[in-house]
Amino acid sequence: MRGPLPSYRPAFPATFLEQAAQIVPQRTVQYQLRQRATLVLRLHQQPLVSNIEAAERVQLHLRSVPRWRRRWATGDFSLEDEPGRGRKADFPPLDHALVKAIACELIAATKQPLSRQSLADVTARAQNALGNPISRSTVWRILDQDARKPWRYKYWICPRDPHFAAKAGPILDLYGGQWQGQCLGPKDHSLSADEKTSMHARIRCHPALPPGPGRPAYIEYEYERGGALQYLAAWDVRRGYVIGRCEPTTGIAPCGRLVNQVLAEAPYRSGTRLFWIGDNGSSHRGAAALQRLQQVDSRIIVVHTPVHASWLNQVEIYFSIIQRQVLTPNDFADLDALRLRLAFYEELSNQSPAPFQWKFDRTKLATLLAKIEARQMARADAHFPYLEEAASPVIITFHRISW
Repeated sequence: MRGPLPSYRPAFPATFLEQAAQIVPQRTVQYQLRQRATLVLRLHQQPLVSNIEAAERVQLHLRSVPRWRRRWATGDFSLEDEPGRGRKADFPPLDHALVKAIACELIAATKQPLSRQSLADVTARAQNALGNPISRSTVWRILDQDARKPWRYKYWICPRDPHFAAKAGPILDLYGGQWQGQCLGPKDHSLSADEKTSMHARIRCHPALPPGPGRPAYIEYEYERGGALQYLAAWDVRRGYVIGRCEPTTGIAPCGRLVNQVLAEAPYRSGTRLFWIGDNGSSHRGAAALQRLQQVDSRIIVVHTPVHASWLNQVEIYFSIIQRQVLTPNDFADLDALRLRLAFYEELSNQSPAPFQWKFDRTKLATLLAKIEARQMARADAHFPYLEEAASPVIITFHRISW
C-alpha cells in the first residue's frame, strides 16, 4: 500500500515527542489527548504507515488522521483541537437508556464470576449492543448524569432488637440534654464508653522513607507483629472530654478499672448522676452489668444501646478519629510506642474539648424507621403480591449513619 505523501510526513521535535510520551501512560488525562499523543508516537516510529492502519491502531476516526498529519506537517505541534473543531458524538436518548440498562444489569445474568462491572466492561458491552464505537469517557458521562449509580454501594445494619426505637430513644434524649422528659442538671454527666480492640503494633521490616518531590512517603509493606492492645475510653457527651486507658485484654475487670478511673476525676466524683452509655459487649451486657456498676457507685445509671446498634454510641466517632489520625499508617516500634501515642492524642484532644454536633434525634429516628419499613413492605409486595400481610413483624434494614 502506498504511504502518505511527503508533505504529510511531519518531523516531530524532541520536546513534542517527550510531551506525547508523558501523556500516553496517564489514565486521568483527557481521552482525546491520549489518542493524539499515541498517534504522534506511531507516526514517529512508522512515518510511512497508512491513514487506515494508523486510525485502527489509535482508535481515531479515519478522517481525523490526515487532518492531524497535515497540521503537524505545517509545524503546528499541538495536541489541543482548534476552537470550534470537533463534534461531540450524537447519542440519542435510546442509546443513553441502553448504556444505563447495561450498567444496571445484574452480573449474574451475564454468567460471569464478577460482583461489579468496571467502566471498561460497560464500555465494551455498550459498543457491542450499539454497534457503534463509544468511548469510556462518554459512557462515564452518561452514567454520571443519571440518578441511579449501580457501581456505588453502602453497608447496611439490620436491627435485631424488636424494641429498637424504645431503647434508642433514651440515648438520643441524653445526647439532647434530657432524661425522662426533664433537662439534665449541671451535675449530671453522660458518658459514652466502649473498647477499641486488637490494636496491633506493626514493626515494619524496613524504615519508612519520608515524602519527596512528586511522591508520597513510603511505608514498608512487610511487618512483624509486636503484640496488641485494647483501648477503653469514656467520652463525655456534653463536654467533649475523653478518659481512656490501654489494657492487654478486655473483660469485666478492665471495664471496672475504667469506671474507677472516671469516678476518680472531677467533676465526676462529685456528680449527681452518671449516665453510662454502652453497647452489648460481653464485659458490660445486660442486667448483670447494671448491678455490678450500681455496686461500684449508686449514682451510675447504665443505658444500653439496642442490639447491633453500637453506631448510637458517640465514642465510636472518637475511635474513628483515632484510627485515621493516630493509627494510620500503622508503624510502631513496640506496644509502648502505641500506648504513648494514644495517651498523647488523648491529652491533645482534652486541651480544647468540643462535643460532637449530634443532630440525630427521636423525630429523625421515627422518620427513618417508617421510611425503611415502608420500603420493606413495598419490596415484599413486589416479590409476593399474592400473599396476605404476614403475622410476624417486619424485619427492617437500618443504614449506618455518620455524623
